[in-house]
Amino acid sequence: MSAIAPRHFDWALCDGGVGVVTLTGAERKNPLTFDSYAELRDTFRELVYADDVKAVVITGAEGNFCSGGDVRDIIGPLTEMDMGGLLRFTRMTGDLVKAIRGCPQPVIAAIDGVCVGAGAAIATACDLRLGTARAKVAFLFTRVGLAGCDMGVCALLPRVIGQGRTAELLFTGRSMGGDEGERWGFFNRLVEPEALLDQARELAASLASGPTFAHAMTKTMLDHEWDMSIGAAIEAEAQAQAICMQTRDFERAYRAFLDHERPVFEGD
Repeated sequence: MSAIAPRHFDWALCDGGVGVVTLTGAERKNPLTFDSYAELRDTFRELVYADDVKAVVITGAEGNFCSGGDVRDIIGPLTEMDMGGLLRFTRMTGDLVKAIRGCPQPVIAAIDGVCVGAGAAIATACDLRLGTARAKVAFLFTRVGLAGCDMGVCALLPRVIGQGRTAELLFTGRSMGGDEGERWGFFNRLVEPEALLDQARELAASLASGPTFAHAMTKTMLDHEWDMSIGAAIEAEAQAQAICMQTRDFERAYRAFLDHERPVFEGD
């Protein structure tokens, strides 16, 4: 992944194994295009095999996160597609969310300014979200005559903020400000705009220096256990934890405790 050179967004691999995805096109508040959707999907799929990437930050350029699908490059052409073409597109956008959820690395969204439509769906798919007080998050689909059920939002957003609040945002298409988003649990915390990216990177670095195999297991279980019974979830966690107890990181933590030292994890 250190050699990745995307054409439709920016990528940087920082010290400590933190990858930073920056959505670009600041003059239009970083919209998504057919090409950027596909390239983002493929990049997150590749992260499954990227041992050098331990955590990921997604952000947007120049004070905004993402304005959703580009009106010129996506919305217009969609009105001329047949059902087969439309379904290929909607499945591709959903595949991006699947790839974000499916990669083993914790993914942190750093959200400032506009975060709407598909941009809000991408943010929802992330594991953690840092925001600013001036952030505006909106699921605008009903405002363009579409259903609020896009890119898995009807499944993912209730897990974050609850069913009733999700219904309000999806039916109305209204904006959720930063303070409200933090109060509702969408944002893990708010920071000042000028500190947003640094704090997101710092959080990512702290996770990247931890037991990354165990983090991947935690992410997997958080995703899978929603449709399990409590009994099945307890059994799944028993097996998952037994697997983690076989790792060298577990042994490193034990040795460090005996030596009154901080453990140095290596992800194996």
